[in-house]
Amino acid sequence: MQIVTWNVAGLNARLHRVKLWIEENQPDVLCLQETKMTDEVFSKKAKPIFDELGYVSVHNGQKSWNGVAIVSKVGIDDPRKGFDDGRNDPDPDARIVWATCANIRIASCYVPNGRTLGDDHYKYKLDWLARLHEDLKKNSDPEKKPVVAAGDFNVCPRPVLDEWDPKKEYKNFDWKLKKTITETFDLPETHITQEAREALKKLDEIGMKDVYSERFPEEKADTFWEYPKNAFRDKRGLRIDLVLASKVLSKSLKSIEVHAHECMPEKILKEENKEQIEKYKDPKGEFVKPSDHAPLVAVFDWKK
Repeated sequence: MQIVTWNVAGLNARLHRVKLWIEENQPDVLCLQETKMTDEVFSKKAKPIFDELGYVSVHNGQKSWNGVAIVSKVGIDDPRKGFDDGRNDPDPDARIVWATCANIRIASCYVPNGRTLGDDHYKYKLDWLARLHEDLKKNSDPEKKPVVAAGDFNVCPRPVLDEWDPKKEYKNFDWKLKKTITETFDLPETHITQEAREALKKLDEIGMKDVYSERFPEEKADTFWEYPKNAFRDKRGLRIDLVLASKVLSKSLKSIEVHAHECMPEKILKEENKEQIEKYKDPKGEFVKPSDHAPLVAVFDWKK
């Protein structure tokens, strides 16, 4: 059972790449984030392509921002959008969608970024993670049943190992100054707080295991690289895309890996792998730029 999470940073812009990746990798379940589509646009533009590939799908979207989907070739049962955590205030954003696929309860999650520590969006982020905890506890029974919460969590679970080094110096060409400068890059403060990490720890306490860090407790594997300043080239990334699996399912993990090559910028492809340029051109002949997130692929020894 191959379960994948991928923040595509705009499904309309990246649909050609997503289609290619599905054709090449044939995942059982693909959780998408940041589709930036309404449900109506998803139904018109994306769903027919997934249907043609043999996949059913469910989407929770909104115009221009957020948006999450589950795309499955093993069926979709009991789909649900948003939280059912006993509260009367619905999530104002389209950030979570649920479905049961081959008897595994799956959530595709796009956790709020938080922006800055003094911003209300950071409070929203912590509250959102608390709501995910309550929903899982109330409805999914992760201590006993197969459950997955996969997506862009906007949290680096492990200090240092899941971050870039903010003290390391990088050489980059500054086009305004027209010269090469040496600079450092601060970490996004809302991704590395004790509070955010404690929220993930509470998910772990109800049985939701970060399967990458369980399998590779001392290995670095970034899933996100900022677009500007040659972050991918400089290997300046973060691990913020996660597959959390309940105990019974996490024990059956066969493999987990990041398809980092999907984030390779065009200028690097031209230097290292020119034939890939043609592959990533859309029907109009234009190169489809990669997302700033890579697919995270988890394979479980699990059957319905």
